[in-house]
Amino acid sequence: MEYVTAVPHPRSEAPGPARSGRRSLALALLFGALGAVVALLASRQGWSEGTATVAGGDFPLSAKGGDVTGVPASLAIVGLAALVAVFAVRRAGRFLVAGLLALSGAGTVVSALLGASDTSALDEKAAQASGDSGATVDAMTHTAWPYVAAAGGLLLLLAGLLALRYGRLWPAMSGRYERDGTPRPRKTRVPADPDRPEEIWKALDRGEDPTGA
Repeated sequence: MEYVTAVPHPRSEAPGPARSGRRSLALALLFGALGAVVALLASRQGWSEGTATVAGGDFPLSAKGGDVTGVPASLAIVGLAALVAVFAVRRAGRFLVAGLLALSGAGTVVSALLGASDTSALDEKAAQASGDSGATVDAMTHTAWPYVAAAGGLLLLLAGLLALRYGRLWPAMSGRYERDGTPRPRKTRVPADPDRPEEIWKALDRGEDPTGA
């Protein structure tokens, strides 16, 4: 004979805030660090190529990301610093730093996409190679590296958005070295040992009673 009980069976609890905090923290660290590295490496690669007419011949030219624009690399460094600073601040400070991280990622994306169609860097190189300030580059082509830098900026942006959404659940640096305003216990002075004359003289120099009375 089977018995039916009205006591409900325990159900597995939904993931709590702690689990969401750990998962978002891991993703933010991964996205932020990877995005900054990708943006920095992509900025050092060739973004555009072309030719300039010099003395009746074609002279090949190329421009790296740093020649086109230094904004993606600079913002990647700012974003990486903001990612580290998120754990050094709390409350409103953490929210502001997380916003800076997101803005750094967004700025990296925009500047990289604008640099993908930029011709000024190669035109400047053509003018230097030909000695003609009005010279321009011919048959210019662009590489995929600007879009790789933009992808790195997108990862930084995602890290910033995660910090804005879940940053309040993340741990902060240890407050062991921070002053919390609580009074520190004073050290009690041990009375001088009468068997050691040097301690008695030191106590007298400090204006203390060596007898401890």
